[in-house]
Amino acid sequence: MHFKISPTSGQPIYLQIMQQIRHAIEIGVLRGGDMLPGIRTLAEELVVSHNTVAKAYSELEHAGVLELRHGSGAFVSAHCSPKLSTAKARAAQQKIQSVVAALQKDGFSQDEIRRLFEAQLLQGMPLKESA
Repeated sequence: MHFKISPTSGQPIYLQIMQQIRHAIEIGVLRGGDMLPGIRTLAEELVVSHNTVAKAYSELEHAGVLELRHGSGAFVSAHCSPKLSTAKARAAQQKIQSVVAALQKDGFSQDEIRRLFEAQLLQGMPLKESA
């Protein structure tokens, strides 16, 4: 798996790492039992502090996504498996496109829309549908 980070995105790097790992699991690139790069190895590859990678891995361990084994590394938790089927992913993408188009029509910039989505995701609360 190859990680891409954007220091200028305004999003903390550890969150970018977390999102990329979660996404890779959701689409089936990573499966239960797969080993991730070591903390120091990934930190060197991304040219970031090892504390940044450690925080991402620790948060994912706390969420039950990763298992950290001292001396062995980080592994995708055995109960994690792809969550999105192709049809389900397409349906989700269509919903997102619809919301983005509506927000753009309301005058929001791409950056503002991204920040709204990120804020909602960081809250950790599911979106509630209005009646």
